[in-house]
Amino acid sequence: MDMTQKIQDLISQHRIVLFMKGTPQFPQCGFSMRTVQVLQACGAEFHPVDILSQPEYRQHLPQFSQWPTFPQVFINGELVGGCDIMLDLYQRGELKTMVEAPTAN
Repeated sequence: MDMTQKIQDLISQHRIVLFMKGTPQFPQCGFSMRTVQVLQACGAEFHPVDILSQPEYRQHLPQFSQWPTFPQVFINGELVGGCDIMLDLYQRGELKTMVEAPTAN
């Protein structure tokens, strides 16, 4: 399976996917850590993908998403953005609404 299909399958199988450096328990950069914190503060259940231990995602995801940096958060199969966008959504109270909303089908 090519990486584009692998990424598409992953974001289709999980409502919220966080591509990050490290793990939620041991984030390897401040941006990933802050993104985990805001998702957890909203009570979101998310599927983390460590791009450091799975470098094929780090290599192919920016082309797939048209977003060059990490972390990257997908909700209902759509790219929401990185750390700054997630923090902004959290501060405005919109992130909690997004993670609590039912799956769009």
